[in-house]
Amino acid sequence: MRIKFKNDVLYIELFFESGFELIEFKKKGTNRDKKGKSAYKPVVPAVEQASRILLFLEESPHFKVTLTEIGQQVGIHKSKAFSILNTLKQFGFVEKDSQTKTYSLGTRLIFLARNVLDNLYYPDIVAPFLQNLAIETNGTAVFGLINGEHVFVVSKHEGNQNIGFSVRLGHRFHITLGAHGKAILAFMPEAERERILARNKVYFYWDPSRVNMRLLREELTRCRELGFAQDIGEITPGINVVSAPLFSHHDKIIGCIILIGTFQESLIETYGPKVVNAAKQISIKLGANTGHFYPV
Repeated sequence: MRIKFKNDVLYIELFFESGFELIEFKKKGTNRDKKGKSAYKPVVPAVEQASRILLFLEESPHFKVTLTEIGQQVGIHKSKAFSILNTLKQFGFVEKDSQTKTYSLGTRLIFLARNVLDNLYYPDIVAPFLQNLAIETNGTAVFGLINGEHVFVVSKHEGNQNIGFSVRLGHRFHITLGAHGKAILAFMPEAERERILARNKVYFYWDPSRVNMRLLREELTRCRELGFAQDIGEITPGINVVSAPLFSHHDKIIGCIILIGTFQESLIETYGPKVVNAAKQISIKLGANTGHFYPV
């Protein structure tokens, strides 16, 4: 590392195998561009690159990835990627397979994620409702939380069905997939809903080529009337799904309740309102004005 100070500017040069990387720190009032606007960006490039590497490893379809692929996909030199990965490895955030020379996410991240989940109040609120719903239906009741383009499983309760359907905590579904996708989209603000419907690929019926926009819009309308959406073996044959949206304060849609099971299609008419009632009670506890969304 080299440190220089010149003309009210502190220069710190960090050494990577690919060379030096310069970081500038200017005194207050001196960090201006030619137009007089503030040019200061409170971002450390190496930390940003490390974050992008972690996100790439999380999103990659392959659990283990080579150094070359990481460098290419993240857009940084191999030697710098190697230095960052080696640093992350020291803290357990990344693991390296010494035989295949590939990298994957480290187990230390499990404890970070667990700490976040343990300190969220969502699981505490939804737990008794999921339990009651699972017991009443002999299905698997799941609370999915929206995060970007996905719905993450934050809490679940499995009933006593003879054929179990297990969903692990932390599992993610695409936000447009199946019943939960229809339930979420149906209650989104119209502009946001139309923006998603205009995409080239959506996964309400798993295969984007199977989407019939007229029928999908009819399903969304029916979902707003009933409060829930359904998937009758469309994603996984033999598995039926019912889902209703969840709202928090300011009436913001934050996720959904998903009921998964091998129950008969004829039971959806009975189980649908149960899912809606659970979602409604949870939304009330989260501060939502449920009269705007759920049927009376």
